[in-house]
Amino acid sequence: MATTRVLERGLAAVGLLQQARPLFTHQQSVDKAGVLFALPALMAQGLFKCTEVYKELSSGYYGLQSTILTLAFMALCRIKNPEQLKQQKVGELGALLGLDRVPETRCLREKLLQIVNQSKANAFNKLLLNHWLQGEDDFFFYIDGHVRIYFGNKANLPVKYISRQKLCLSATTEYWVNDQQGLPYLVFMGELNEKMQDVIEHQIVPELKAATEIAQRITDKTAILFTLVFDRECYEPGFFQRLWNTHQIAVITYRKNVKDKWEENIFKQYDVQVLNNTVTLLLCEQKVTLGGHHFREIRCLNEGGHQTAIITTNADITITQIASKMFCRWSQENFFKYLISDYDFDKMMQYGTQSIDDTKKIVNPEYRKITHKIKKYSEKIQRLEAKLYSIIEQINNEQLDHLPTFTVQQMKNTELILKLKAEKQLLVTQRTDIPNKITLKEMPEAKRFNKLKTESKLFMNVIKMICYRAETALAQTVAPFFYKEKNEKRMLIKQLFNTPADLIPSEKEKTLTIKLASLSAVRYNEAITQLCTFLNQTETIFPGTDLRMIFEN
Repeated sequence: MATTRVLERGLAAVGLLQQARPLFTHQQSVDKAGVLFALPALMAQGLFKCTEVYKELSSGYYGLQSTILTLAFMALCRIKNPEQLKQQKVGELGALLGLDRVPETRCLREKLLQIVNQSKANAFNKLLLNHWLQGEDDFFFYIDGHVRIYFGNKANLPVKYISRQKLCLSATTEYWVNDQQGLPYLVFMGELNEKMQDVIEHQIVPELKAATEIAQRITDKTAILFTLVFDRECYEPGFFQRLWNTHQIAVITYRKNVKDKWEENIFKQYDVQVLNNTVTLLLCEQKVTLGGHHFREIRCLNEGGHQTAIITTNADITITQIASKMFCRWSQENFFKYLISDYDFDKMMQYGTQSIDDTKKIVNPEYRKITHKIKKYSEKIQRLEAKLYSIIEQINNEQLDHLPTFTVQQMKNTELILKLKAEKQLLVTQRTDIPNKITLKEMPEAKRFNKLKTESKLFMNVIKMICYRAETALAQTVAPFFYKEKNEKRMLIKQLFNTPADLIPSEKEKTLTIKLASLSAVRYNEAITQLCTFLNQTETIFPGTDLRMIFEN
């Protein structure tokens, strides 16, 4: 349907064409052609480094490059899955690739499966990490977990607490590494209920150490390789000290269980840069010993007298830098929120389950179930004991003629408390015969944990990383050129991607001109004119051709 390059498609059908090359013709008002403005940024972010990792796909009309570019354009235009291509103008989307149409849904899924079956998503992510870190020398990495809810019934997944819904549901966890601005670096897929500390120590740290390539250049034993920033989930002073002693890695995080308050007169005002804003904060620093280990503790005095406590093992940065780095952690939360709403972040691209190494240990579900019951008994006993103390106080204060009533209440409460304590002790005794942890193979086969197929999700995560970084780069480029940039720069870029444009190729001049239609406001057109000037200076060549792209508004 909607094909014009019949000869090439015929050759592809009999296996005589590896892939169709891009071929542009003069077309007017091509739908969503504004997304081509993102191509220089996509290339700068390393989209086509996929060719260094993935092998070329089997012979056919669509090759690796056109498939990857299709997925990137879909993400930027908010086409959230291959099935939604049926609702688009497939011929005009194909014109953006230099082809007669984009792949149909089944074809795109087959191409995606060929990519996924190579199991190179981790290698692709590592290659991009090295690319993104080039030229950097001050490393602060933000780490957080994103819990993805599972609504199906084919997988047996562990139950996790979903903070945004305040419920415990079947889910998987992804562990993300971002920079201070929220731009993503790495993602790791969890299998079971791994502690974030273990993921950091055994997966994230080795990858970051290899990518930063600092270890070979440092001779000072006290020098910092890089600094990790995370929330209270990873709080453990011994873990922080182990990272420093073993890897020379510093941490910045919030302190837990703060029970003391510092005198308010020791706090001083500082101007702190938090993302793109300068705020005035009341800060104070002291040395503190936690679990036998020494840390710098910085507190921020908020309105109402609340003191936010931050601890760090980084001795090289100032008090204002520590506060800035910690409070910039919200950029990662905003990153998750944006991808959920705009990029269909939690969408499954491939259905099915995989087994997990059956020698892995987990908390015994039976042990956890009994522990939960014991906890509920303890809570009931505490409530009844509090009520009993209240009755005893009333007995001491009431007149003698009211004592019989309170005495009966006291006896009933005492009997109920003794009964509950006996039932609780029975559960405690029963729990002693149940192992705390078991291996997966010791679980009943019908309830044994498995995992969703992760390779396709990991691959699409990497594509969305590139797209988000490219979109952010364009938004930052246009920001200086209009006064409502803080609230409208991303909206402007999204409008740009969905705006029609004329495609004007010139074989004589070796150029491909993208002439954008007018946007919805004069200030947007003025900003995009400045963006055109910037993009034209990149002299981007459309991949697979010798045509230099020219952007006009």
